[in-house]
Amino acid sequence: MTRVAFYAPLKAPDHPVPSGERTMARLLLRALAAAGFAPEVASTLRTRDPDGARHPGVREESLAEAGRLIAAWSSDPPALWFTYHVYYKAPDWIGPAVAAAFGITYVVAEGSRSPKRANGPHALGHAGAEAALDAADLILVMNHRDRPALEAARPARQVLAELPPFLDFAEWPTSAADRMPGPLRLLTVAMMREGDKLASYRLLAEALARLGELDWTLDVAGDGPAAAAVTDLLAPFGARVRRHGAVAPDALSTLYATADLLVWPAVNEAYGMALLEAQAHGCPVVAGAYGGVPDVVRDGLTGRVTPPGDAAALAAAIRTLADRPDRLAAMRAGALAFVRGERSLDRAAAILRDTLSPLLQAPRA
Repeated sequence: MTRVAFYAPLKAPDHPVPSGERTMARLLLRALAAAGFAPEVASTLRTRDPDGARHPGVREESLAEAGRLIAAWSSDPPALWFTYHVYYKAPDWIGPAVAAAFGITYVVAEGSRSPKRANGPHALGHAGAEAALDAADLILVMNHRDRPALEAARPARQVLAELPPFLDFAEWPTSAADRMPGPLRLLTVAMMREGDKLASYRLLAEALARLGELDWTLDVAGDGPAAAAVTDLLAPFGARVRRHGAVAPDALSTLYATADLLVWPAVNEAYGMALLEAQAHGCPVVAGAYGGVPDVVRDGLTGRVTPPGDAAALAAAIRTLADRPDRLAAMRAGALAFVRGERSLDRAAAILRDTLSPLLQAPRA
């Protein structure tokens, strides 16, 4: 089988902290294997730099890592380098160097260009990300909002192709459950950390406070350094909120299958793996329209996508669906049909096979 060097500079697939980023890195490895390739993790060096201070040192580490790989593979290089998620906070300085040394195909899945970061603390990271994206023979677009900037700066030889976020249904064995009588069962699944995640929890608490007399409960699956702050935000709702902390996959599958709605403001989310996971269990979603969220939730069919940062709109969407059990039931069916029909590992593998194979057969420019 064709060897593929795999690299995820933002978060390696074996990183100890769970997240949607880690999940997608693992899923891409599986999809590459299912497509008939032989992927191997080339490096676990993390280039993520939230404030720009680490870029110079990480760049030097990356170039040293590239040199090590070039030496190690001198007699037997991989046929293709595949990097997952390149942007100004997590550039790839390794893949382009290795690909150039061996004259092999260089591919990026989920690449984002941010021209406004060309100056300031992230200037070096921006330059590294831009150079990697310029070097790519193929960029697989996983968030439609990235596409305009990618198209505008696309070199003539570069191919852009769609690779929608996807799931491996073998990881989620629990089937959708029938609607149970009683309060509306809301669910939130998200890490608890400062920044955008905590901002989402603040909006969630504000939306819950606007639900008035609606009878509801909320299960929260997730943990992290901002757990105490999240606890404080949700404390006014008392026993209606059940915190589960970090949850094992089987237990999380049960939470998805028995919930009526997944609710998440999704502040600055790229797309949100939990939104797909919920729908795979027949659980509709109410989420804020940040980033690629509209790509993974079909508004009006599998849930509701509300204006970004609008707690009142989130609450209104929840109340409306609570008052329309027929519509909620239709969305449950729609969510299952959408994710199971369009966002499978097999479908992703077919896209990878169809897009990567021609590049391997053609001479590299």
